[in-house]
Amino acid sequence: MNHKKMVIPPVGMRIVKSAVGVLLGFVVYELRGRTGIPFYTALSVLWCIRPYRNDTLGMAAQRSIGTLIGGLYGLLVIVGQQMATHGAGLPEMARYTLISFMIIPIIYTTIVLKRKNASYFACVVFLSITVLHLTDENPYLFVLNRMVDTEVGILIGMFLNMVHLPCRKQENILFVSGVDDTLMADRQKMTPYSFVELNRMLDEGAKFTLSTMRTPADLVQNLQGIRLKLPVICMDGAVLFDIQEKRYLKKFVLEPDDARMLKHFMGEEGFHVFVNRIVEDIWLIHYGEFNNEAEKDIFTSLRKSPYRNYIKKEPEEYSDVVYLMVVDTAQRVDRFYEKLKQKKLTQRFKILKYPSDDYPGYSYIKIYHSDANRAHMMDYLASMLQVDDVITFGSIEGRYDVVVHENDSNKVVKTLKKLYEPCIFLPKPQLLTEHRMRRQQNVIVPTSPEHKVS
Repeated sequence: MNHKKMVIPPVGMRIVKSAVGVLLGFVVYELRGRTGIPFYTALSVLWCIRPYRNDTLGMAAQRSIGTLIGGLYGLLVIVGQQMATHGAGLPEMARYTLISFMIIPIIYTTIVLKRKNASYFACVVFLSITVLHLTDENPYLFVLNRMVDTEVGILIGMFLNMVHLPCRKQENILFVSGVDDTLMADRQKMTPYSFVELNRMLDEGAKFTLSTMRTPADLVQNLQGIRLKLPVICMDGAVLFDIQEKRYLKKFVLEPDDARMLKHFMGEEGFHVFVNRIVEDIWLIHYGEFNNEAEKDIFTSLRKSPYRNYIKKEPEEYSDVVYLMVVDTAQRVDRFYEKLKQKKLTQRFKILKYPSDDYPGYSYIKIYHSDANRAHMMDYLASMLQVDDVITFGSIEGRYDVVVHENDSNKVVKTLKKLYEPCIFLPKPQLLTEHRMRRQQNVIVPTSPEHKVS
């Protein structure tokens, strides 16, 4: 039985800031001579402390506007009741009826002001005034304190969300990470901590991207919510894909005669071949009659993707072929790979052979142009961005600047924080110092490709 090791997430800064914010709310309450109700200050603090600093202003505005609308309508009910009854107050059911129907203009006001997200807070503030404190000796004082308590909490939350130790952002470094066994836990998704912290750094300008053997279609599907702005290196370095524009910025393709020759040779050996072409940013996959269940299942599960276009016919021309793919039993694939070696085709082309994780007993062969590797594509991207340096993250010892071991899926983001925004009061991370020395000595930073699924 496969028992997964329980991973205890770290305590994030949002949790710490929330506790500090509540404490500061009580401090302000004491400094105000215990005026107001600190409970409402604490609620506002907790609401305004958000994972991303850019969200703080929106949340603060939402809370402030809701409090203002609810407070004004609450004040209107207080004044109206006292004027109508000369201070005697309405009968209880009449008061409840009035309060209930006042919800209509409150919500409608938020709609007219195009602040529908503030309607809940406006109603909460209004009800706290009219249900709990309408019969107070001085309800006006509660309305004033309620609004002041809320604004104090908002200011505390905004302050804590914006404050951070002074740091020096490394904006001239390109950070490149693998995906499976590196950035994502259990080959499925990132941890909540890494998700939030990576997005925060991406929002603040970190030059971070991914390098993977996955196709753009597969990668995009697993990157939901990640705010990548730079192009990603896919297909083991064969293509550079712009996620924002849905464009292939660069690709290494096989020569048409080579692609035709390889397809013919593989067909003669009895293999069914998926011919992957990228024509004007459209991914075309030519296929024929399937030989095994693995091929059928791959086709059935992947053909629904909007990024893939399957065509059941031989290509009319073999231009723009990025790679040829075969999936068959491990024994047949092993024997065929030996034939490729005997013909010295493994020296002319980049040929990957690896077992399938999804189909036990089956293996893949993928054939690319010899220049289609991650190192070349990283160099191209670094030149395009005009950065001074490249720092890589991966799972293979000796091939990456930062090696990520199993069950350490937060290491990429934790290390990225130290390297991208080192505190000016602390010694510069050793890796940054080493890379600066290499630049001064004109030594190229190694960016070797990772020949495994990642």
